Amino acid sequence: MPNLARKLLICAAVDGLIVQPLATKGQRNPAPVKIKYGDATVSSLPRDQTPDTTKPNSSFEAFGVVGLFTVSRLSYLITITGRQQVAQVRGFPVYVVTDVALTPCTSRSEAESAIANTATKLRQASADKFVEDSDSESEVDARSVTGGDDAEDPGALSDRETSEDKDTSGAGGEKSSIAEDVIKHRGSYGRFAQRWFSRKGWMMDQKRNLGMTSVETDQAGDQVDDESDKAKKGDPDKELSDTVVKEKVDPPPTPSAGESLIPKLLRFSHIWLGTSRSFFFSYDFDLTRSLASQPPTSATENLPLHESADPTFFWNRNLLKPFYGSGEESLLLPVMQGFVGQRRFVVDRHPPQVDSQEDSMEMNNMTPPSESNIEFPPPERAPSDLRPSEKEFVITIISRRSTRRAGLRYLRRGIDDNGYTANFVETEQILSTPAWSPPSKIYSFVQVRGSIPLFFTQSPYSLKPIPVLQHSPEANFRAFKKHFELMGQTYGSIQLVNLVEKHGVEAIIGREYEKAVKKLNEQETGNTLPLAFEWFDFHSACRGMKFENVSLLLDILGKKIEETGSTVERNGQIERKQNGVLRTNCMDCLDRTNVCQSSFGKFMLDLQLKEEGFDMSVQADQENSWFNTLWADNGDAISKQYASTAAMKGDYTRTRKRDYRGMVNDLGLSLTRFYNGMVNDYFSQAAIDFFLGNVSSMVFEEFEATMMSKDPGVSMSKMREQAIETSQKIAIEDDKEDFIGGWTLLSPHVSDTLKALPFEEVVLLLTDTALYLCRFDWKLDKVSSFERVDLAHVVSIKVGTYITSAISPAEADESRNVGLVVTYEPGKFDIKRTNTRSLSSMSGQSDESSGKVNVLKDPAAAPAAVSGILNQGILNAITGKPQTQAPRKIALKALHSTTAVSDTKDVKKLTESEQINLIATEIERLVFYNQPALASSEERQSIIERGDIISLAEAKKSTGILEQLGHSIKKLVWA
Repeated sequence: MPNLARKLLICAAVDGLIVQPLATKGQRNPAPVKIKYGDATVSSLPRDQTPDTTKPNSSFEAFGVVGLFTVSRLSYLITITGRQQVAQVRGFPVYVVTDVALTPCTSRSEAESAIANTATKLRQASADKFVEDSDSESEVDARSVTGGDDAEDPGALSDRETSEDKDTSGAGGEKSSIAEDVIKHRGSYGRFAQRWFSRKGWMMDQKRNLGMTSVETDQAGDQVDDESDKAKKGDPDKELSDTVVKEKVDPPPTPSAGESLIPKLLRFSHIWLGTSRSFFFSYDFDLTRSLASQPPTSATENLPLHESADPTFFWNRNLLKPFYGSGEESLLLPVMQGFVGQRRFVVDRHPPQVDSQEDSMEMNNMTPPSESNIEFPPPERAPSDLRPSEKEFVITIISRRSTRRAGLRYLRRGIDDNGYTANFVETEQILSTPAWSPPSKIYSFVQVRGSIPLFFTQSPYSLKPIPVLQHSPEANFRAFKKHFELMGQTYGSIQLVNLVEKHGVEAIIGREYEKAVKKLNEQETGNTLPLAFEWFDFHSACRGMKFENVSLLLDILGKKIEETGSTVERNGQIERKQNGVLRTNCMDCLDRTNVCQSSFGKFMLDLQLKEEGFDMSVQADQENSWFNTLWADNGDAISKQYASTAAMKGDYTRTRKRDYRGMVNDLGLSLTRFYNGMVNDYFSQAAIDFFLGNVSSMVFEEFEATMMSKDPGVSMSKMREQAIETSQKIAIEDDKEDFIGGWTLLSPHVSDTLKALPFEEVVLLLTDTALYLCRFDWKLDKVSSFERVDLAHVVSIKVGTYITSAISPAEADESRNVGLVVTYEPGKFDIKRTNTRSLSSMSGQSDESSGKVNVLKDPAAAPAAVSGILNQGILNAITGKPQTQAPRKIALKALHSTTAVSDTKDVKKLTESEQINLIATEIERLVFYNQPALASSEERQSIIERGDIISLAEAKKSTGILEQLGHSIKKLVWA
């Protein structure tokens, strides 16, 4: 293959799909790339001189590679096809991603077809952009006709392309692929929207008013086009909907589990990575590091960006793994999620007195508060227009969302085992001159926000959910301590600003936060700085829409902010470093947090400008609309990425005013967040975890079964080990019993049944004389109840297929759904105890037909409770019950050995069948030991019976219509 070093085969299944980097300026500069199929020679000429030897529509140029992902047997390449410059830092442009292309890599026909369609759209978008730019008077009209700005969204579909799409979709009238539909039709809605808005909808009135066409012409054209389309390819709307839902690329006889969610994943990918405008990149500047954390230039000048980028904020690091070690470093373009915004402003050492706000804005070249979406580049003042006492500055805000505990509002709360918190965002405010000249100072002020660093959850099914603390105090404090150790290493001293309510539902978590801070400060030695904690009840202080009362918080923290200072660079050298950081939080770390952080940022900006010789308090424009707008845009961006809506209280952040209209807007945002939290976020969370590499593609198989996904930040293997250890201490009272082993399994939530949904995860303990089934409260790390079965009473063990639901492929897989049923005859040493977490012990009548039931004290007092238990013989004598009871069952089902959350990759796991066989064999061995009659028989018969516990056929019969309908509706809504 010619010029092998300039080519990269990205998937073994596609022999010839090439990602070809175009000519680059330097080693640190990832360049635009060409995506093509084939083995064409690559010229070494500069980009604008390279002859195009490829066939029309056989390749397209992208602005960079986001990465490659594989689900089931399908792989997709993600490339940037739309970008917009939003800032320039040190002379280097910074871009926001406005569109991406997803190219399937599973078969040649799919790849060629997708590339051709993407090339067609990009060429059409470029032509449309040229027409719009060449006729500025009709710019608005042109956009109305084409349905939008295709320069930023080349995935938009135009009527001119519908006929071409048929020709490029493959020979023989093949249907287009899912990826094509996503790229081309915006996830199955593009053609419907295009047909409605361009012909039949409100656009008709616009065309009539503008004199562009008549109603009759449009109607006639409509009829001709419809008849022509139907004659050529039937009903295009029906064909499109059928294609999006049913299309598979070379499908096997039976689609693999989770594969039905791929259309949903592709739509999400296109929206999340492309049109959401949430991802930013620069070819030359490292966006992932603040000014204070930038390594020396000498250490990074020869390193590609992906090696110098901070992994905490490098969002496509996992997606780029297939390209690592390829020798083509220019392909690896780091992308950051968050916000980048920039504004110019002018200040005056001796501002003239003006009588109106209009005069002041005109003098300072500022934008009124209502104009919130100013495109880059910002307005520029020529040096000749500046008065001698004036100076122009640029303020830049860069917010970096952490990848560590990434996700959406109610599905990622609090902290994880490694000390990372949800919605952790580092926001850097940079003040510089427009030219970023070395002799001038560059100021950098960094703040962070993040969820309260404790284990807690909140239900999405409430507008005002109550925080629920999880896990033991010891587990919480361990994670809490880890978090601030990491923060101290990164930022130095830490000032905590807690904005939750001191009374009401939020106070629960706020008080625990305060207790943890005090405990950590008491334990810390002189080697570390204590945490400074300020609890400011935002809702109480700003009641009645008086958000200006945030100044009370500034009065408290002003001196601390001044002492913390900011990082200052001049002539390429750091003259002063910020020596600490403010960590602000509310419950979501969105609305209240953004209001306060903007106030802290303005306070620091005033200090920095004072150092430059400018007093902001005497400036003609006291509205500072350029600053408020920038911070409001920042708040909206972070809020959309975490809660799927713009930030509340945004009207105050923009205008420093609050009225009833802002309240009405906030109510609408609350309802939208409520809906997203209940419905949309579950799948989105699974997809985010997958893209970041926190889970495997199996997450979609699990999601299809439960419509939920697990939290990869919490190590289930560690939790299960701790649960077995805790259960052992609580349940096994006799020190003479030898502990053999412990396992976590699934069991019906009602005892002595085989199918009592939902199944819950339990702890099974085995000693030399007994079997213990412990029901565990995983949120509180406590044993809620347990029952003891003497091994001498075990009659039989059944091992086999155990299917409890046939709704999803994962649940109906006979090889993975196996279990065992232990049948025993209750005797005098078989007991059941329940933990009420009370200070007294009381005996209660059992709803069970066997053994003895006691209410267990608090686990700390378990031995005292155990010593007061009456034996079965005495209980039977009192109640008059016979010694023998009806046989009872303990049903256990194996957990899936491989899951999407792979926290024990290096440990070889037993399969489900191997684990069940091991447990059954151990129980049988000890049963024989405890039943000498069985052990001494000449021909000892195994008590293990092989056969279906619940077969697939039985599960299908027992799955009711309502259950199937409920799952179908839930899948329709959630997925």
